[in-house]
Amino acid sequence: MNKLKQYECTVIIDGGLQDDAIASAMELVKTTIAGKGGVINNVLEVGRRKMAYLIRKSSIGYYAHVEFDATPSAIAEIERVFRYEDNILRFLIIQLSSPLLEMRKRVEKYSVVLGSPEDQPEGEAAKS
Repeated sequence: MNKLKQYECTVIIDGGLQDDAIASAMELVKTTIAGKGGVINNVLEVGRRKMAYLIRKSSIGYYAHVEFDATPSAIAEIERVFRYEDNILRFLIIQLSSPLLEMRKRVEKYSVVLGSPEDQPEGEAAKS
C-alpha cells in the first residue's frame, strides 16, 4: 500500500501563448495530477514573467506552483506527461520533507512580520 506524500510542482508554460492556451495547459497540469491519484491542495499562478535566458526560443514564461499529495509511483507518470507536452517549457517536482515544511512555516511567520521589499510602495523600496 502506497502512502500519499506531499509534493510541490513548479511549472513554466510558454508565455507567448494566448490566454486560453495557457488556461488549457494549466488545466492539463491539474487533470494530470488528479488523474494519477493526486490530491491538489494549493495552486498559485504567478503569471507571466521574463525569464533569465531563452528556453525553446521563448523569453517570457507563465509560472505556476502546485502543491499536491500523491503516491511516489505516480510522480514518474506525471513527469512523463509533462515532458511530452509542448506548451510546458520546464517543470520541477520535489517532495516536501518535514524539515522543509518546518522551515517554510518559519519563513511565512517572519515574512508576515517583516514584510517583503516587493510589498512596499515604490518610494519606500528605493530608500532602503
